[in-house]
Amino acid sequence: MKRKVYYKYNPQTLTYDRIYPSIKDRFFTVLRHLLSGILIGFGVFWVTIYFLDSPREKELKKENQLVQAQYKILSKRMDEVSNVLRDIQQRDDNLYRAIFHSDPISSSIRNSGVGGLGRYDYLMELSNPDLIVQTTKKMDLISKQLYVQSNSFDEIVNMAKNQKDRLLHIPSIQPVSDKSLKQVASGYGTRIDPIYGTPRFHAGMDFVAQTGTPIYATGNGTVILADWKQGYGKCIMIDHGYGYKTLYGHLNEYSVHAGQKVTRGEKIGEVGNTGKSTGSHLHYEVHVKGQPDNPAKYYFMDLTPAEYDKMLQIAANHGQVMD
Repeated sequence: MKRKVYYKYNPQTLTYDRIYPSIKDRFFTVLRHLLSGILIGFGVFWVTIYFLDSPREKELKKENQLVQAQYKILSKRMDEVSNVLRDIQQRDDNLYRAIFHSDPISSSIRNSGVGGLGRYDYLMELSNPDLIVQTTKKMDLISKQLYVQSNSFDEIVNMAKNQKDRLLHIPSIQPVSDKSLKQVASGYGTRIDPIYGTPRFHAGMDFVAQTGTPIYATGNGTVILADWKQGYGKCIMIDHGYGYKTLYGHLNEYSVHAGQKVTRGEKIGEVGNTGKSTGSHLHYEVHVKGQPDNPAKYYFMDLTPAEYDKMLQIAANHGQVMD
């Protein structure tokens, strides 16, 4: 390679004089060119690193974008599944379970959390962790709710299988023979107390009948009380299972004892005038899951629709009760 020759203009001689650089000048010239090359190379390197992707990096970014798009689609579909599941849950609580008079599943059980604190910490190290964690939480919640719903359907299937037995136990006839409906004295609700003359809640129905009139079990069950009960006098209580109990008050005589199994229509005692009573009659109550319910709703097996309608009208009497 030919060495470069440097000249400098001489104004006195009006000519160009040749310059011979010193070793020092030559060293700094080489060093300057070397440093310039290093800086330019370093700059090109970092531009390539930060602004230009390698083929492998381009492929990874494309895959990452595809995964994020799939997560978004999956999240949307899970929202749709949640809506369908929510509709099934509402039907389960308000239709399927209502048919069998079963309590709905509490929202605290259906929507209870999954896992404890830190369950999703391992996902935070991934790219775009918020989307992944949110989608994973949805999946866990749907899985939990499906498990609860599956158990609920199993329970409903069992209730359906036991429906025949359940119908035998539900109280569904009048406790005294009263096809003429002339023995109903007062019904369920707020009535006038016969002794104090003040309004009070009457938790059952009163049937006027002569002392000694037979009283019948209104559904299959087990006698849990055949003894004196404060206010009711001689009293019988029957546990029918499935959340139902019946009470028969102011009796004259018992025909059963505690612990005895009885069937619908079986004689269990006789009408009397014991306890807080103003005349010979039967006080009859129906309790569902520990709460008194209107007995008039439970005479559907021995009354025609017309008789049942008449019974409801009579039971709506807001007059004075007999106990």
